[in-house]
Amino acid sequence: MARLHERLHERLHYRRSLASRVILLTTFAVGLSVAIVALAAYLTVRQQLEATLDSSLQRRTETVAQLDLSTYRVDNIPSWMLGATDTKVGFIAADGQTKTTQGPNKDRIQLGAPELAVARGTLSYSCRTIAASSGVDYRVAAAPTTTQGVAVVVAQSLASNEQTLDTLGWVMFIFGLAGVIAAALAGWGVARNGLRPVRRLTDAAEEIARTEKLDPIDVEGNDEIARLARAFNAMLAALSASRDRQRQLVADAGHELRTPLTSLRTNLDLLSQADRQGGLSPASRAELLDDVRFQIEELTTLIGDLTELAREQPAEVLLEEVDLAEITERAVQRVRRRASSLHLELHVEPWWVVGEAPALERAVTNLLDNAAKWSPPLGVVTISLAAGLLTVADQGRGIPEEDLPHVFDRFYRSKESRTMPGSGLGLAIVRQVAERHGGTVEAGRAEGGGAEFRLRVPGHPQPLSEPGPGQEPGSASGQHSAITDGSQPTLSGG
Repeated sequence: MARLHERLHERLHYRRSLASRVILLTTFAVGLSVAIVALAAYLTVRQQLEATLDSSLQRRTETVAQLDLSTYRVDNIPSWMLGATDTKVGFIAADGQTKTTQGPNKDRIQLGAPELAVARGTLSYSCRTIAASSGVDYRVAAAPTTTQGVAVVVAQSLASNEQTLDTLGWVMFIFGLAGVIAAALAGWGVARNGLRPVRRLTDAAEEIARTEKLDPIDVEGNDEIARLARAFNAMLAALSASRDRQRQLVADAGHELRTPLTSLRTNLDLLSQADRQGGLSPASRAELLDDVRFQIEELTTLIGDLTELAREQPAEVLLEEVDLAEITERAVQRVRRRASSLHLELHVEPWWVVGEAPALERAVTNLLDNAAKWSPPLGVVTISLAAGLLTVADQGRGIPEEDLPHVFDRFYRSKESRTMPGSGLGLAIVRQVAERHGGTVEAGRAEGGGAEFRLRVPGHPQPLSEPGPGQEPGSASGQHSAITDGSQPTLSGG
């Protein structure tokens, strides 16, 4: 039964169109209002007619009761006592005997205890409605006369009042029905005209879903529908930008993957042809295999960078309190092995952050690899960490002004870097890691003319938690300073 009720409610309400619900609710609201007003008017008129009649009856009854009725016979009551309406006049004695006029109609009215109580003097006045023998209702009033033990009774028919109320009821019903019909037509007009922007927005959304053309829709006015249209346009703009970035990512990834794959296939074809023709010399074969190995490493790095950028969050996030100074030292040691000809000058102070240690180390390593790639032989790369600001400065040619806004974009490579190793994803990974840790990264010119990158990560100069028993604090408990030397780098950092 409950399930049937739910299905009926869903069919009657949720499956209706918005326009039909507006018409239905408008009609119901107006109909309910008309019914309440009509009922209130009907009850008010009825009460007013009854009060007027009761007041008239009381005055007439009390007037008759004060007269000397000994000269009047009950069958010869003057017309001024009866009035112009269907009125009956009579007397009731304390012993229950009654004498009444017949009036215009021959209805008989059965008097009762209230009138008898007036005659006996236990009640000063009574007024009530009594149904006559013909079924017509009479309003009956009783008042004591000057003769003790006798009460005068005046009864007036309610037929005229009931006829007036019936006429009023029919008039109100007809006008109420007309009002409900007018409300339904008005609701239809409101639904048709007021919901026109909604229909236009719906048609635009269906057109976009069908054609996948993310063109903005026209916005008219400044109401709620216009706000919805503007929000929809903003969503379309964001969706269009996301689709463009996706297409650009796919295109750039395909281009970047094609280069090492083409070189790898060329080297393997050359090696196969040489083997069929007698083979290469050991030195040439070793050089060719080294080139193949280098292309495989570059392809592996590119695929790893793409995988890192393809997900906004790692599959499993391990947040821990780490010392950025210690992470920077490890990154410097790693880059030193690949760029042994450079001077890596390091000045760091402790800075504890809560985050992902592998991601932070990769970001710092990418900054160092980028500096090593652009530094001249025997150049100096300065690394400093103070108050959460990691600065990496090299002595290369610097970043041109037109390239500064794009250095952290995916696959962006300047004209000078297109002939150098790298995927164009290293600095994009740095920005993603910085934003994931609530930090920022900026690029600019160093004092010596080279490039300078500034990575800022929120944290504290002291660890938030004390080291446990048997644990030693991080190695970056004081200021660190080191100078490392190495050879010319051969890497693809950024």
